[in-house]
Amino acid sequence: MPRPKEIQEQLRKKVIEIYQSGKGYKAISKALGIQRTTVRAIIHKWRRHGTVVNLPRSGRPPKITPRAQRRLIQEVTKDPTTTSKELQASLASVKVSVHASTIRKRLGKNGLHGRVPRRKPLLSKKNIKARLNFSTTHLDDPQDFWDNILWTDETKVELFGRCVSKYIWRRRNTAFHKKNIIPTVKYGGGSVMVWGCFAASGPGRLAVIKGTMNSAVYQEILKENVRPSVRVLKLKRTWVLQQDNDPKHTSKSTTEWLKKNKMKTLEWPSQSPDLNPIEMLWYDLKKAVHARKPSNVTELGQFCKDEWAKIPPGRCKSLIARYRKRLVAVVAAKGGPTSY
Repeated sequence: MPRPKEIQEQLRKKVIEIYQSGKGYKAISKALGIQRTTVRAIIHKWRRHGTVVNLPRSGRPPKITPRAQRRLIQEVTKDPTTTSKELQASLASVKVSVHASTIRKRLGKNGLHGRVPRRKPLLSKKNIKARLNFSTTHLDDPQDFWDNILWTDETKVELFGRCVSKYIWRRRNTAFHKKNIIPTVKYGGGSVMVWGCFAASGPGRLAVIKGTMNSAVYQEILKENVRPSVRVLKLKRTWVLQQDNDPKHTSKSTTEWLKKNKMKTLEWPSQSPDLNPIEMLWYDLKKAVHARKPSNVTELGQFCKDEWAKIPPGRCKSLIARYRKRLVAVVAAKGGPTSY
């Protein structure tokens, strides 16, 4: 008596025989009393492999079916913040029971990996339009134009640095050993706000801001630091001041002060730190300052001044020499966020 597997194989061979005689799917289905989809699957396998015999499998069949995989990909494409636990619950609703790690592995095989999202300023339609307009307007400006700009900005430097993810090598049960922990201080332990400027020829002055920053304080900083920096950096008489659209920078009193002191400013799109190369120097500054491990706010402010003065002119020159790439990136992103 033939076994079930042999009967199935004979049936598949019969399907192919009838198909080769010129019959269609519908006729074969009716003649053999099997589903049309089964007929189609048998013929498709025969066309592809030249046989209807069960081929050896590479291993255990995957728990996540092609349909379940498509479901996973669709869900994370629609909402990248969906967690693997939520995806696990979604598959469970269609009776596919798998571990969360299995879901992560399957997504990884399809090029979708869990990553920490990049933080970028929120851009409105108005911001996007302004960024795109700025980039297209200045895309073909000569290098001499960018070399003659005094780039400015403010930043906060914290005493114990930013809270960032770090990794250490340690043995089991040594998590709380002194060398394996990162000390923290309530409220950050103190910080200083600094204003700085630079040009293609090198770093300008850096000022530590005392007290609350307002329009009057900002104007005093400009008064004490801008023109001396312009002279040291040997900018041409046609130099331009770059500043962002912080309310202190664009207030009525500051605007009048700039006009009175004959300081021409570069029209700037809001929410665009990626267009200001000074952001790269802030990163360098903070890294250098924290490497010196200041113990108090006074030291922190002094170290900021020391390390800012040490920035190599070549670093500044290379940032401005490549500035056009930033504009190209904004145009390519149609005014949206860039990798800068």
